[in-house]
Amino acid sequence: MSHANIQTALNQYKQVGVQSSLTDATPYRLVQMLMEGALDRIAKAKGTMLSNDFIEKGRLITSAMSIIDGLRGSLDFEVGGEIAVNLDNLYEYMNRRLMEANTSNNPDLLDEVSNLMSTIKEGWDGIPVEIQEEHARSKGMEP
Repeated sequence: MSHANIQTALNQYKQVGVQSSLTDATPYRLVQMLMEGALDRIAKAKGTMLSNDFIEKGRLITSAMSIIDGLRGSLDFEVGGEIAVNLDNLYEYMNRRLMEANTSNNPDLLDEVSNLMSTIKEGWDGIPVEIQEEHARSKGMEP
């Protein structure tokens, strides 16, 4: 089997794994996965920025921005109130900083956004399972 065939097979295997993870994931886990994806793309963007691969850097930053837009779109302002408003503002700020990082090639801006996302994710990860399950039941979902 050639290297290209092996890589294609690995990519297909990864895609099946991602699909399985998405199918089985709770809403809390899906948000975690989005945050992990944003952090991963920001880290990779920093690497490509430092190695002067500007096309890939732009693609990765754009992907991170899309994920952050997805997180913004999932905010429930009725339930989340002031916290949702604050997160919306923070996500907007993060996307502006990512855009600046892309145009200025400043890795410090990527670090700033990564630190902000990590802090948000730590808070999200700290939500007790009991609260996650109670929320799922209140929405008519299986925990």
